[in-house]
Amino acid sequence: MMSTVGDLAAEALFVSHLQPSEQPSRETVAEAVTAMILRHGSDGCAAVVAEEFGDHPESAVRRMSWVRRELGAAMAAQRSPHFAS
Repeated sequence: MMSTVGDLAAEALFVSHLQPSEQPSRETVAEAVTAMILRHGSDGCAAVVAEEFGDHPESAVRRMSWVRRELGAAMAAQRSPHFAS
């Protein structure tokens, strides 16, 4: 079961087809997260993540690290003040 909305977003981005090499925009990441939640639901996203960590732990750790960096950057961008010139 998910503990936070952030965890659900991480699981959803993890199961998406986006790749770090694509350097997706924040909008693309948000669209992928929404699409995966709608497609798999919260439990389905968590199940896919668990399966990947069981089957391919080394690559799953690398992917989740990327996911957390992407989501962290997106959250930081939302929190930073926008200054009018």
